[in-house]
Amino acid sequence: MYIHVNGELIPKEEAHISPFDHGYLYGIGLFETIRVYNRHPFLLDDHIERLNKGLQMIRINFECSTDVWKTRIDELLQVNGYSDAYIRINISAGIGELGLTANPYNDPTTIIFSKPLSVNGKISEKAATILKTKRNSPEGVFRLKSHHFLNNVLAKQELGNNPRREGIFLNEKGYIAEGIVSNVFWVKDRIVYTPALETGILNGVTRKFICSLLRRKQIELKEGFYEPDHLYDADEAFMTNSIQGIVPFYAVDKRHFPGNNGEITKILLNNYNKYRETLMSSKQLKKGLETDERQKTD
Repeated sequence: MYIHVNGELIPKEEAHISPFDHGYLYGIGLFETIRVYNRHPFLLDDHIERLNKGLQMIRINFECSTDVWKTRIDELLQVNGYSDAYIRINISAGIGELGLTANPYNDPTTIIFSKPLSVNGKISEKAATILKTKRNSPEGVFRLKSHHFLNNVLAKQELGNNPRREGIFLNEKGYIAEGIVSNVFWVKDRIVYTPALETGILNGVTRKFICSLLRRKQIELKEGFYEPDHLYDADEAFMTNSIQGIVPFYAVDKRHFPGNNGEITKILLNNYNKYRETLMSSKQLKKGLETDERQKTD
């Protein structure tokens, strides 16, 4: 297997980073996970936009266009022989002296990882549980997809390794936040609910896509502060992330849900599957839906 390190393709056995990299020493770095369907990196523009904004915030002076990242991803897919894959772009601060610094980082370490995935091999439904581990507050103004993952690791240790389960964080005030590796949604009386960004959650790229899709489909969406009982009282529920897409919940704790048979869930799944091999950004969704409507009337 090959990986991309600082712009070069190398066998994974030859890859290395310095022990003085501040990504290793202090967790200063960001990453993006991207799902490739039939060699198409779904919503890559949105991932790179979030990545570039985050790098500016933590003063890592590095920016590549979507075209550059796509070229590197294409090279990695080709050399490894993958068509459907998990991609992780990883940017750490780079080499520095021991001790914290207020200076910007001008020579970061960039790595692209990949592994093959099966389109038909995903788990179709999961059960979820409300965690005892609380979601920590974001370190800055908003949550970044950073290397600082200890809160998620502690939650995973609480939940265990069962791939058919997801843990749901409450924030420090007791409001529903997000999953260990996901954003969460639920439906009541055809209204879709999801925690507001102000609860301290990551603004997931797939979350953003689903919110945009709901508005385009004129399905009411409410973002806010909700306690667990609001979720337990729902008609259907699901999680989203960039690798697994939309995953319905068949249960949250002792409350059972229809899973794949949820009315709104089916609408979203059908549209996600329709656009996953074409869209580079959720901004393109409007054009895609308009094209679908024209085709219906032709």
